Amino acid sequence: VNGNKVGAVMATPVDQEALAIGYLMSENIIERFSDVTSLKLLNDGMRVEIEAKVNQENIKKLNAEGVVISGCGKSMTANIDPEAIEAKVIKSDFSISAELLSKEMGQFYTECPLYEQTGCVHTAKLFTDAHTYFIGEDIAQHNTIDKVVGKAQMAGIDVTNSFLMVSGRLSSEMVAKAVMHQIPILASRTASTCLGLMIAEKFGLTLAGFVRGDTMNVYRHPRRIHV
Repeated sequence: VNGNKVGAVMATPVDQEALAIGYLMSENIIERFSDVTSLKLLNDGMRVEIEAKVNQENIKKLNAEGVVISGCGKSMTANIDPEAIEAKVIKSDFSISAELLSKEMGQFYTECPLYEQTGCVHTAKLFTDAHTYFIGEDIAQHNTIDKVVGKAQMAGIDVTNSFLMVSGRLSSEMVAKAVMHQIPILASRTASTCLGLMIAEKFGLTLAGFVRGDTMNVYRHPRRIHV
């Protein structure tokens, strides 16, 4: 970023530009995609070079306080401490029916070609409406969120009026990424960790797990999911 190395990520080499943008916005290093003036994929896809207006203090914070996060791949975040996350409480009135959430979760895996081919990647889907959604696939679960958010931001989509589905557990880093982007609803086919619940509670995120068939567990802020 601006000629300086900000980080290295283990990732499946697909959608690298979106991954870089989503990651930098997740860490509050870039505030909005319109602040990016140049975006280049180099070295056969192994390096992303970005020129942008950045928050230099958050780059320093990432380098000083970043934690190597759990998951299939190696990355760092400075956004898993509920007392230190630099985010606003989610105020969005966006809501969906339980029926729609169940339907989209059931359809989710059929829209992920790399998962269909291999069965060994994590997936994420950011859904705005039936015609506007983004898919991310990666060996590392946290990268899938950065990819779908990066794609949405690059397309000029307001992610505060959308919901996010992921294939893996609702861990602290996954929940924190949703909070940083002010995405109001996060759902998974599996469970949440304790710290994930704490972050969702504090920042007003609607968190749902075990979304399978016609059942689900809504852990926090259920008002956005209606019957």
